[in-house]
Amino acid sequence: MLIGYARVSTHDQNPSHQLDALVRSGVAEENVHVDYASGAKASRPQLDLVLKLLRPDDQLVITRLDRLGRSVLHLITLGAELRDRGVGLKVVEQGIDTTTAEGRAMFGMLSVLAELQRELIVANTRDGLAAARARGKVGGRPSKVTAAQVAHAQQLYDAGGHTVAQIAALLGVRRTTLYGHLTPARRQLPSDRPPHRT
Repeated sequence: MLIGYARVSTHDQNPSHQLDALVRSGVAEENVHVDYASGAKASRPQLDLVLKLLRPDDQLVITRLDRLGRSVLHLITLGAELRDRGVGLKVVEQGIDTTTAEGRAMFGMLSVLAELQRELIVANTRDGLAAARARGKVGGRPSKVTAAQVAHAQQLYDAGGHTVAQIAALLGVRRTTLYGHLTPARRQLPSDRPPHRT
């Protein structure tokens, strides 16, 4: 039996391209399972179900390797598990069929290349952010609080009459967001105190 598996990262993404490719490769529509989860997410209910449904001589069909594994280690582990269970793996767009020796070799090589590509993307992103910081630009999401709000929050915090949770509620932001903008109240050192008059 052919059992298909597809994955998209969010519910906003459309898996129809994958579904069409799986059906064209011979998988019955009722045997296609779709997860809506990021590649790194450990919990994938439909993949867990597929792995339970597969029996010896069945074949798991996917469109690309990156739809299946969270990492090279995960891909290799899954590939070995399927092979030990007598289950084949067919990767439609990459021409892999692990029921053949050539397919098993190709699976191993593409797994390594997929991981290399992921690591290069991470490295390039890190380098780009470092270069932007060096030019005085700050990467990441824009702040949810304005400079005026931060100043007002700091005044309230320093006065000691409000908790961080109360200040966050006043500004309409999360407490964790506000924590990153507040500096601890400065304690008065002896030299900060006004001179003692006699």
